[in-house]
Amino acid sequence: MKILHTADWHLGKKLDRFPRLEEQKQAMEEIIRIADRENADLILIAGDLFDTFTPPADAADLFYRTITKLSRNGRRPVVAISGNHDSPAYIDAPNSIARQCGIILIGQSNATVPLLKQDDFEVIRTDAGFLELKFQHLDFPVRVFHTAYASEIRMKMFFGENKEDELNRVLAEHWKKMAENYADEKGVNLLMTHLYMNRKGSETIEEPEGEKPLKIGNADMVYSDAVPHQIQYTALGHLHGFRNIGTQEKPVVYSSSPLCYSFSEAGQDKYVSIIDAEPGKPVTFRQEPLHSGKKLFRKTFTSVEKATCWLQENPDTLVELTMESETFLTAEERRQLYKAHQGIVYLIPKVTNMERGTAPVQEINLNQDMDALFRDFFRSKNGGQDPNEELMKIFSEIRTK
Repeated sequence: MKILHTADWHLGKKLDRFPRLEEQKQAMEEIIRIADRENADLILIAGDLFDTFTPPADAADLFYRTITKLSRNGRRPVVAISGNHDSPAYIDAPNSIARQCGIILIGQSNATVPLLKQDDFEVIRTDAGFLELKFQHLDFPVRVFHTAYASEIRMKMFFGENKEDELNRVLAEHWKKMAENYADEKGVNLLMTHLYMNRKGSETIEEPEGEKPLKIGNADMVYSDAVPHQIQYTALGHLHGFRNIGTQEKPVVYSSSPLCYSFSEAGQDKYVSIIDAEPGKPVTFRQEPLHSGKKLFRKTFTSVEKATCWLQENPDTLVELTMESETFLTAEERRQLYKAHQGIVYLIPKVTNMERGTAPVQEINLNQDMDALFRDFFRSKNGGQDPNEELMKIFSEIRTK
């Protein structure tokens, strides 16, 4: 059988003041095309479906349209869990309607989903954090062990105050018990969860900028050796880059977000994971690239002219632009840069004189006129750098009003 694993859609997310919905529409259509082209039997969406607990109506509409198309109007199962950006109640709310299209939405971390019967497949067994699918065209069942994200409050209710010590142990014991009860070599066994997970002893993987952190030190860290040996593939959500933290024989995979959502992801390629699986054998999987959305760039220039030239040559992008110079940018230089490109998200002036050391503290003569006093104050706050004449003109206009 063939499975498509995706995660971290963050529908409705903006990059500062720049909406991304049109790019997200393109990415969702691309994922649908891949699923259909690959003739995937099952779709797994590993959390962070939306970017906020109460997504805007256009983001919700895009989500429901996308999962309906992915389900082929009820002929293909779609299983989606909530992430740390999602409201479990919001994810669960449309479940009775979604199930009519073969879509299983799981908001709570230890949920038991109802049985389901469609023409092409059915859910034949369920338990807390577990469901088993039977397909008409396959002669073996598919087991999905699922653990949606649990908030700090829900974790403490489940694990107690020693959550940091208990999380890894309790999840490992829970998954082990469920696998012993339901996973054997007569079916395909999958785990899907939205957690910060890493291989024990490996270098810490940084969470993307702007992402609600799941990890503080080693708190909330779950190690990949907690995954039971019966599990053939673990579908993860939360980190936005494609990464296998398991082994080739037992993959534990972050599939990546469909778009670059922060400048820490600039230059990062995006994917879905395509898995070929059968009972009793190691799966094979591959990264299927996604091409939708604008590229993000972090660029630094020392010349406004060179920056303007690059901006004009790369129009359909989103840019974090740092300008290094010995003086502050003038208003005219700012206008020139913004006129050259419509996608400057952040313009960061970096005055190099200020990095050469802190100017010695000098006594300021309070009996000076206001302009001289402002110049001294500006120097004291900016490493001895003098304000330019344009700034002095603005100060003078403000002072005389």
